Amino acid sequence: MEAYLDNSATTQCSQAAADLMMQLLRVDYGNPSSLHNRGMDAENYVKEARRKIAATLKVQEKEIYFTSGGTESNNLAIIGSAMANKRSGMHVITTAVEHPSVANPFAYLEEQGFSVTYLPVDTYGVVSLTDLKDAVCSDTILVSMMHVNNEIGAVEPIEEAARLIKQQNPNCLFHVDAIQSYGKFRIFPKRMGIDLMSVSGHKIHGPKGSGFLFVREKVKVKPIVLGGGQELGMRSGTENVPAIAGLGQAAMDIYRDYDRNIRRLYALRDHFIARVETIPGVSVNGYRDHRGAPHIVSVSVTGVRSEVLLHALEDKKIYISAGSACSSNKPAVSRTLQAIGLQKELLESTVRFSFSIHTTMEEIDYACDTMEQLVPMLSKYTRH
Repeated sequence: MEAYLDNSATTQCSQAAADLMMQLLRVDYGNPSSLHNRGMDAENYVKEARRKIAATLKVQEKEIYFTSGGTESNNLAIIGSAMANKRSGMHVITTAVEHPSVANPFAYLEEQGFSVTYLPVDTYGVVSLTDLKDAVCSDTILVSMMHVNNEIGAVEPIEEAARLIKQQNPNCLFHVDAIQSYGKFRIFPKRMGIDLMSVSGHKIHGPKGSGFLFVREKVKVKPIVLGGGQELGMRSGTENVPAIAGLGQAAMDIYRDYDRNIRRLYALRDHFIARVETIPGVSVNGYRDHRGAPHIVSVSVTGVRSEVLLHALEDKKIYISAGSACSSNKPAVSRTLQAIGLQKELLESTVRFSFSIHTTMEEIDYACDTMEQLVPMLSKYTRH
């Protein structure tokens, strides 16, 4: 049996998205900027994808800009908005548990002279609204906060944060990294007070190399990719029409049976946690109940290095991640695990299991059965 439990790293592209992409790669392959019929056909596919995505968010189609994925969307939102609004202030805020595609742009802003506040989190990975309120001032032009943490599944209080930010400083922009939450939560940016929001296609059964950035109308963002002026000048470069169309299809599909899918994901997560916590030496990080995201479980195994467990499970055709697979394939101590105050001896003994709408209960049981067999054996080789 095989169990793919690394869906926060990437998901299997859906058949519907793949079929549509093949049509655009082989048949309707025109350039959307071309004036002939082939070009107009391609442009219509882009428009249709924009329409589908905007409908899931209840926003205007013109507020959706296509990118190459979550990393570009985050960079454009953070650097682009900071540079466009720096005359209003040079203070920006983020959290201590952000993905590198957010943390590194903020480090870049620091190099450009911006003042950055990094908000701490509690043992569950959640930001304090009191800390946020204290940090926002008249000079603050941007707050960026992930919705769901990619390592431990912590869910940040996005709507409450947005309300608080606008109360403290109505002109401050609020960016949300929704890469791990889009498709897992209902997100309505305008109702929730979100000004900019990043999404990646391959987390929702769309293709890799696809993503979008929601930019609320009238929000100023300075482009960071210059060229032919595509995407209304926000993001130049010939549109990747197959990927955009595939993303649009995946976005529409992921919300089609949303309520049933989320109930099923939480059932899988609950069952996994209940079983894995009975294994001696195994502990779950973050919330164990439904305050956590439905698809991510962080597990620490006392005395067993994460890479050792990962490869032991891989030998049994069970595929997971040691921390975040999005940043690098080189092991590094997790900023998130440090921020939640995880015991030092567990920092290099933590792995992530992540599920999708295709994950089965049989896969969960197979993984737990295998963990029950492997962990006691691997623990014998604990380093002293």
